[in-house]
Amino acid sequence: MSTNIPEGFQPLMRGGAFLRSLGPWYCSRDHKQQMILAIRIEERHTNIRHIVHGGFLVTMVDTAMGIVVSSSREPPQPIVTVSLTTNFIASAEPGDWLEAHVDIDRIGGRLAYASCALRVGDRCIMTGTGVFALMKPATPREQPDG
Repeated sequence: MSTNIPEGFQPLMRGGAFLRSLGPWYCSRDHKQQMILAIRIEERHTNIRHIVHGGFLVTMVDTAMGIVVSSSREPPQPIVTVSLTTNFIASAEPGDWLEAHVDIDRIGGRLAYASCALRVGDRCIMTGTGVFALMKPATPREQPDG
């Protein structure tokens, strides 16, 4: 399996414990300066048929749209997913370099809308759309004394 990372991609330095457990993740910018999220598919990302698990693909679509929408504002806008629609088109296998290409369709006062295509090379394997609620910044949690 290839572990080469394509030129222009750097490690993604965001996301919580769940996202880190699926990675390592990488990011780059396209010709429109839009962020591309990517990962090298590993055996652990596959289902019993030895193709990428659908749940992993849905997670990648949701994550990529969320990161791009959040990062479109300075400072990054906290968001949560309200609605997610996905369409499975083809499969991917271990060794494939999988990229998420996101377009922000609209950002309003309370909601943001985005679309995503997951691609292996020129081949589209999944599309998705999402609606995201714009949230207030989180307040730090109090740590118990002790």
